[in-house]
Amino acid sequence: MYLMAVNRHARLFWAAWTLLLGACHRGPPSQSAPPSPPTVTVAAAIERNVQSSDEFPGRIEAIDLVKIRARVSGYLQSIHFKPGSEIKRGTLLFVVDPRPFEAQRSEAQAELANTNARLMLARLEQTRQTQMLVDRATSRREYDAAVAAVQTLEAARSADLASIERARLNLEYTRVVAPIDGRVGKDEITVGNLIQGDAPDSPVLTTMVSIDPVYVAFEVDEQAYLKYLGAVRDAPLSADVGFADETGFPHQARLDFVDNQVVANTGTVRARAVLANPDRRFTPGLFVRVRLHAAGAAAPTVLVVDRAVGTDQNRRFVLVVGADHHANYREVHLGRQLGPLRVILNGLRAGEIVVVNGLQRVRPGSVVTPQTAPMEDPSTPSNAARG
Repeated sequence: MYLMAVNRHARLFWAAWTLLLGACHRGPPSQSAPPSPPTVTVAAAIERNVQSSDEFPGRIEAIDLVKIRARVSGYLQSIHFKPGSEIKRGTLLFVVDPRPFEAQRSEAQAELANTNARLMLARLEQTRQTQMLVDRATSRREYDAAVAAVQTLEAARSADLASIERARLNLEYTRVVAPIDGRVGKDEITVGNLIQGDAPDSPVLTTMVSIDPVYVAFEVDEQAYLKYLGAVRDAPLSADVGFADETGFPHQARLDFVDNQVVANTGTVRARAVLANPDRRFTPGLFVRVRLHAAGAAAPTVLVVDRAVGTDQNRRFVLVVGADHHANYREVHLGRQLGPLRVILNGLRAGEIVVVNGLQRVRPGSVVTPQTAPMEDPSTPSNAARG
């Protein structure tokens, strides 16, 4: 038993000694190979002749907007339109109870008849007084009194005619009609309510807006004003218009108004264009995008695909790949978008190679493995490396 225990301890000792010697003679751990540069798609910036333009937010406005109010006081008797419908000028909208005004007209007509009867008698008396004055059968005073009576009644007759005309107008005003062609809003007053038509704050019965054409109202900054509007204020200018659910600017409008001063607190100039609306799609209040074009000819412009542009806080940049395959940071200033391409106003030259795919995998200054592709369709890179 003793010998077996000794042999077992001896074997354990030699095993431990062998492991220790192996660890002493083992070399330092091998280092892993450095990662290869990330593969990215690159393309050359292209140059095309592009018309200079800028975009601005705007709103659709009605050319004519009318708040319909009653011009006489009375109880609302009836409503004759469907809210939200398109109606023509002269269409009956509301009727105010006309009976009090019919009575006023009848009273004015009766007063005129009374005045006419007295005037006829006064003229007869004037004729007699004239003859008697020739025959020296009356005094000058009685003759003058007869003449004055005729003149007084003629004035009264004129006043009666004016009263009849006023009563006629009031009776006409009990029928509230559409003053323009357009779309009518909802009825704000229901039948049976008393309307104070002669009050300064007379209630609005409904509203109407014209619908074809419409205005596109927008504001431009000082630089845009000097670039597009200042030098050609009196020349016919066009503007392209696009709505929130549309791509691009498919509608053409005609610029018809540029304000005569810059708004001091905003540094902008108000402008307005006229837009045809034959299909009645555009309603006042809609948001639109307005694009103005420069009056000059198209100029050579550098373009890159839009996804090649990165964002660094409030800056825009591209990564330019040089002959040494280093991706260099380059700040750029952007213009408008033309389909998948973005206008580069400055910061990049045509022909320079930029990263168009894999921008998020590259740090400025790092080495990349470039694969070239055409700028118009950078989704299909070739296998050739760009030197």
